[in-house]
Amino acid sequence: MRYRRGMGASLIMLMTTVDRQDAARRLAHGLVEQGLAACAQVSSPLASVYRWRGTVEEAREWAVVVKTSRERLDAALAWLEREHPYEVPELVWWEIAAAPAYHDWAVGAVEEGR
Repeated sequence: MRYRRGMGASLIMLMTTVDRQDAARRLAHGLVEQGLAACAQVSSPLASVYRWRGTVEEAREWAVVVKTSRERLDAALAWLEREHPYEVPELVWWEIAAAPAYHDWAVGAVEEGR
């Protein structure tokens, strides 16, 4: 199958990190259960290096990678801002292209969860 660039531009990949696996799983489940995401993956622990209040820190974190629709992005971000345990959570996102069947499933799953 051939894919064209730009397919699936209404699909968003959203990512955040937290310092505990149970917190990552809670965020992943909450987003999907609230109809704000089609799916979410929780990573293995990773090492994060960052500057916080003038000091370089290193911490063990878990990434939560979420697929949502452009239409539900603002609601997903608002939910994460309320539920995230960090004072300044990492909330980054980008539009992604996907195979047509996956794109249609993901956007449909978010709409179905509304």
